[in-house]
Amino acid sequence: MKKIVIGVDVSKEKLDLCLQLGEKPTKDWELPNATPAIKSSLKEILKENNYGPSEVLVCAEHTGQYTYPLCCACEELSLHLWLESPAQLKQSSGVVRGKNDRMDARKIAAYGYRFQDKAMEFSLPEKNIATLKQLISERDMYIADKAKYQGQITDQKRFMSPLDYKRKSARLKKLMAGLEESIITIEQEIQELIDNDETLSNQHKLLCSVDGIGDRTAIKMIVATNAFRDFDDARKFSCHAGVAPFQYTSGSSIRSRNRVSHRADKSIKTLLHLAALVVATRKKDGELREYYLRKVDEGKNKMLVLNAVRAKLIARMFAVIKNNRPYEKNYAFVLA
Repeated sequence: MKKIVIGVDVSKEKLDLCLQLGEKPTKDWELPNATPAIKSSLKEILKENNYGPSEVLVCAEHTGQYTYPLCCACEELSLHLWLESPAQLKQSSGVVRGKNDRMDARKIAAYGYRFQDKAMEFSLPEKNIATLKQLISERDMYIADKAKYQGQITDQKRFMSPLDYKRKSARLKKLMAGLEESIITIEQEIQELIDNDETLSNQHKLLCSVDGIGDRTAIKMIVATNAFRDFDDARKFSCHAGVAPFQYTSGSSIRSRNRVSHRADKSIKTLLHLAALVVATRKKDGELREYYLRKVDEGKNKMLVLNAVRAKLIARMFAVIKNNRPYEKNYAFVLA
């Protein structure tokens, strides 16, 4: 049982913190969201209470990049940091009237104190994984912008004068050319990073050996799983990606069919869906296409079968990483 729990409400410019000793909060304070300020304040708390790093739990709401300075400070001080999902914190708050950052920090501290036995320690990913994640995010942003500009060129030709359209399309094409150049540069950096890291290169090759898994899906899987360190089996990742179906029943009034949850990593789910479409409907042969056609002929819903194909692809990717060998279509298990 930790003696100190520090609840942290994270925003872009500042942090609101609450120190809880026992059942009630004992101190509230505010800090700029910068690593030196956070580190100095936490060191002062440790000194004032004469506690070591192992006796402190820092619990914060996971708000993406805004938590980075806090993560760095906790790592440097060897403090146990627990980043909890905003949805989980909101669900645990009960009926709430009003809202402010100070009260949010108190609620997070109370949550951390009550459920500290369930705390999952957070650590920053390795440098190459962090860089890969940033590059993928930047590339996806440029791809989305390029598609948006292409949509303007394609859709608006019939709805403006030829001269206006010519000038606008010239400007947009210039922007798209710049975006395309940036996308190519980022993809080269991604490939160099993977090639120069033995673990990432090996995992990338193993994942691409699975039928239907391409370069983008393989790289996204490596990032989403933290090089397969954060997930130890395919079922857990299926839940994370929104592929695993769950039951929805309540007495006799609610008897819905099993369905997937909307709380999922939609970016990886999209790539898995495209991979499933390729192997199930666009390839001329293959066991997954045969499976898809057989189940559809049996009267199964097409989207339900596609979701099963997504789950099978996840299982195969985890299998090749676990066994450290490429996927074999005609693999036969032989007893020793």
